[in-house]
Amino acid sequence: MHPEVLDKILDKLRVKAHDRLLVGNDSADDASVYKINDSLAIIMTADFFTPIVDDPYIYGQIAAANSLSDVFAMGGTPVQAINILGFHMGKVKPETVAKILQGGMDKAMEVNCVVAGGHSIQDQELLYGLAVTGIVHPDKIWRNNTIQKGDVLVLTKPIGTGVVTTKLMHGEGTKQQEEEVINSMRVINALPVSVSLENRIDVHACTDVTGFGLLGHVDEMLSGHDDLSIRLFLNDIPTFEAFKQVYEDHSAWPGGLHGNILHAKEIMTHKEDLMDPKYCVLFDPQTNGGLVMALKREDVPRLNRLLKIAGYPFEAVIIGEVVERGEQKFLVDE
Repeated sequence: MHPEVLDKILDKLRVKAHDRLLVGNDSADDASVYKINDSLAIIMTADFFTPIVDDPYIYGQIAAANSLSDVFAMGGTPVQAINILGFHMGKVKPETVAKILQGGMDKAMEVNCVVAGGHSIQDQELLYGLAVTGIVHPDKIWRNNTIQKGDVLVLTKPIGTGVVTTKLMHGEGTKQQEEEVINSMRVINALPVSVSLENRIDVHACTDVTGFGLLGHVDEMLSGHDDLSIRLFLNDIPTFEAFKQVYEDHSAWPGGLHGNILHAKEIMTHKEDLMDPKYCVLFDPQTNGGLVMALKREDVPRLNRLLKIAGYPFEAVIIGEVVERGEQKFLVDE
């Protein structure tokens, strides 16, 4: 759901403030944060979606990794989760459901997050995800809109899962294309966070890239900053090889991509047709995409050295910078 739609809904709610709610509905952050005491706060988030791959175990893994991502984007550690499950008992076999749940449990346990039960409903569509509880120090929460002038933005995974999985669902992709995006979607966004925290790399702001696409989530980083713009380096944004092979085919563009384009028309400097495939990388909706982290340029080489040592499969690529406010929120260098 795009921010402007969500804002219209929230405007109709009578939301009461609470002195222990550190992050809530008043921001576009990735999760809520509630203060327990001076040294402990809990992060809470939930996410679920319908299958984007055929293998039920892999679907469970991807859905769980995606749900866990919001906790990491807040600089937190996930500790417990519960399943969110919907399926039609007459259409989906019990063994299929078991494989989905096993995939989610196994993926959560990679980061020592315990899946302790959950809730299921009878539904016409199969859906799965997790409600996740994490922990963080109240003074060390990562927000998405605490960028600073002069920061660079790094992206920790390539872009392209939306277009490629749509092509695959049409039965037109290759096994190699499928494996490339699946391997990425199964990677939990844990190492860029733990490496930064353990080595005191000062991350000023962070968000993960999911359904709103890269531009939509970076737009949230500008919330409250009327004096700043973000310059994106279009040709530096990393993409999957599979994406490069199919992105020019408009039939592979998912519905969410078109919605992201509509949202972007008012915030970009470009007057050209945003349906031009060269802009597709900005709008492609991601499933368990990477993190966008704002930090000093001089910290990026050290971050990448440490990520490589830790065995992280991708590079944190500089995709933009925070500058003084220009004509629009976004400046795109091609």
